Amino acid sequence: MDASRDENDAFAARATPQFVRALFNDTAPHYDTINAIFSLGSGGWYRRRCLRRAGLKPGHRVLDVAIGTGLIAAAAHDIVGPDGDIIGLDLSEAMLAEARRKLDIPLIQGLADQLPLAAATVDLVVMGYAIRHIDDLDACFREFRRVLKPGGILLLLEVSSPTKPIYRTTLAQYLGRAVPVLSRWITRQPKIRALMAYHWETMENCVLPAVIEQTMVRAGFSDVVCEGWFDLFRSYAGQRR
Repeated sequence: MDASRDENDAFAARATPQFVRALFNDTAPHYDTINAIFSLGSGGWYRRRCLRRAGLKPGHRVLDVAIGTGLIAAAAHDIVGPDGDIIGLDLSEAMLAEARRKLDIPLIQGLADQLPLAAATVDLVVMGYAIRHIDDLDACFREFRRVLKPGGILLLLEVSSPTKPIYRTTLAQYLGRAVPVLSRWITRQPKIRALMAYHWETMENCVLPAVIEQTMVRAGFSDVVCEGWFDLFRSYAGQRR
């Protein structure tokens, strides 16, 4: 028990905003390559499906929190069309630079719990695979609710530790061994090792789905639903009350 607590404390000490920012700054140019390996090329289809099922429509205004290299924002842009509007926010300036290469949209460097937007100005807030980096989910989700219009939608894409032993074993082999080796071999970047180690740790220490759903309700979201894929990928959607 003490050893487990020491490991969790060590992980928390590493997962500071400064650490996360530096890690993603160092690896931003290679992130899309790693993502394609991780998702076996299925990421684009999955992102579009989740956005549409959440209720994203042409003409909507979207805030993509932790936009990264812009993969979710690009999928949202195809859906909202020319009458829609996308805004991206990220802690990492290098990630924002990668997103800027793909998308002609407003991009802001900032934190998820301190959004530089006016209240009730966004139709949909989406955050992909960044819950693991948030210290205070209550404060973060309340901030998401603040910027959403009444009836607006919060969509969260995340991974969680598999519950079935066969999936845990398979995932450990693929993500813990195969993906890091492939990523380093393809990118030729030694810093990819640190990124993959961090991803694996955050998955092992991820927020439980029930906790995410309860926090969304507590922050003022209704009709909260969670969909799971392959006992690993999960999408959470809720409507601002």
